[in-house]
Formats: sequence, C-alpha cells, structure tokens
Amino acid sequence: MEKEVQREFIYCSGAATEVLKVGSSHLSGRDVLFLIIPGNPGMVEFYRSFMQTLHSLLGLPVWAVSHAGHCAPPDSMDIVEGRTSFSFRLSSQLRPENQVVSPCGSDASAAAKRDVFGLDGQVQHKLAFLHQHVPRGTALVLVGHSIGCYMILEMMRRDPELKVLKAVLLFPTIERMAQSPQGKVMTPLMCQLRYLLYLPLFLLSLLPHGVMARLVRLMFSSIPDLDPCVLQPSVEMLGSGDCPVNALYLGGQEMRMVLERDNVTIQKNLDKVREHLSSFLDPEDGFRSGDSNTSCSSAPVLLRSVGPLVPRHLLPGHQEGFPTWRLPAV
Repeated sequence: MEKEVQREFIYCSGAATEVLKVGSSHLSGRDVLFLIIPGNPGMVEFYRSFMQTLHSLLGLPVWAVSHAGHCAPPDSMDIVEGRTSFSFRLSSQLRPENQVVSPCGSDASAAAKRDVFGLDGQVQHKLAFLHQHVPRGTALVLVGHSIGCYMILEMMRRDPELKVLKAVLLFPTIERMAQSPQGKVMTPLMCQLRYLLYLPLFLLSLLPHGVMARLVRLMFSSIPDLDPCVLQPSVEMLGSGDCPVNALYLGGQEMRMVLERDNVTIQKNLDKVREHLSSFLDPEDGFRSGDSNTSCSSAPVLLRSVGPLVPRHLLPGHQEGFPTWRLPAV
C-alpha cells in the first residue's frame, strides 16, 4: 500500500515553496531524513512516485522541497510574500543584474535583494529551509537531480556543519552545462531569447484547464511508461504563468554560472558523494564533456526506474552501483 503523501505550501526566503513529505512529517532531531533537491523545473510533484518508492523500501521519512517560485501555490498565496507575483517577477528579470529593486514589504524586498529565483538564491533557499524546518542534529541523505546535484555540492561547501550522511547525485549537471550539445541549443534560448517567450507563456496560462490538460497529454504522448504523477503538476506549472518564467530565468543562470566542477568539495566529501546514471561519467577522470541535461519530460520516467536502486546501493556492502570520482590533485 502506498504511503500517503503530505503536501504543504510555505514561504521560505520570502518565496512560495512547496514541500512534499512521505513518512513522518515531524522530526525529532535524531532521525535520518532523505531530502530531494529537484532539477529544473523544480516542481516536487514530479518526484511523488520516486519518493513513495524510497519510503516503501527504507521506511524512513522522505521529503522534497521545491525551488523558490517553482510551484503553483493556492490562491491565498503569492509567489513572493507580500507582493503580487507577476509584476515582481517581470520587474526583477528585466532589471540589470546588479540593480536591486525595492518592492513593498520586507519579505519581498529581501527576496529581491537575494535574487531568490536565481541559482545562488536557490542554494541559499535550500539552506534556509534546512535551518528553519529541519531540527538540528537530523542526519541527512541529500538526493539531487540534475541542477539539484550542483546545489547539493554548493550547500555542502557553504555549510560544512551540515550533518550529511550521503549525497546521491542523479543525472548530475555540475560542470560546463553550456558546452554540452543540449546546452549549446538552450543557452541562447534561456539567456538572450527568453523574454520573447513570456507573452506566449502568459497566453498559455489563460487556457481553460481541460484544454491545458489535453495539450500536456499530447506533449507526453510519445514517452512510453510515463509516470501518471507527471501530468497534473505539468498542467499546474503551465497554468501558473510564474513557474515556467522562473524556470527559464534559473536555466539562463545555470548556463552562465555552472562552469568548472567543484573538485575541492567533492574531494573533501568523497566518502559521502555517490553519483548514478550520468550519461557522461568517466570513472578514470570524472566527467567528460557530454549532454548532461535531462529533459523535464524524460526525467520522471528515468527517476521512477532508478528509485529502487538508490536505497539498495546505500546499504552497507552495496556501494558498487555508485562510483566515486578519481580526481586530479587539488
């Protein structure tokens, strides 16, 4: 029997955030918590089946925290606390990168100053979530997907005091994203042309729910064994207007900022870091240039298939499926 999934919406770092919880929703500080850091788009509903699989195999609490602004909150919430979402998102993306806007409300102002929707802000957002919502002393198994793997390494670098037992990196994108085949296509789209997509995305969000649902099913019709849990969050994402805009903004920053692999942090945590299912891992010399980007449409299918492997290889004596890196001297 599948464990019930608890769905919560909170403000974290001044931005709307969705949290999914399977298993215990209240931690004592002596627990082991599996925490999933998603890819981009960072909607946690994509990971529902994956989380249920982990919990059913291990019996431990499994949580997932969305990226800031990558959710469709209830009508009572804005994307930014105390600020109308669309006007804030548009003004913050159209300003020069070093110019800070000052929307009304302290939470909205803080979110703007930290650029919570950007890559650096999303890393701080995850650390803020841990500090505010996970009791001190909780042992963490951090499970990252795609850009979530980069965020995990950054979290471990910025806060070495985190009690991380393992960091599992699924389809990691942690270096040279813009140089990958898919990155060469997506970089101009996300960095220079994304503004042209805002109007079509806004118009798409105005479609009736039934029409949107049929479009989403059509988009995914060519994917075999699609996890049904993907369909509804995809409709919510497109219908929100804000989530795809925030995903494009984050994607543009990924292409500009994810450059060199952080060998220092990996070296310091070689006993904790486990990588799995990268299409371009070279066991002799870390990562080699390749197509590191897992598309939104294929990721949930792949995650569902890899779900049973994660806990098996975390058990003592079953580490062979997660190679560690042989790194150059740092």
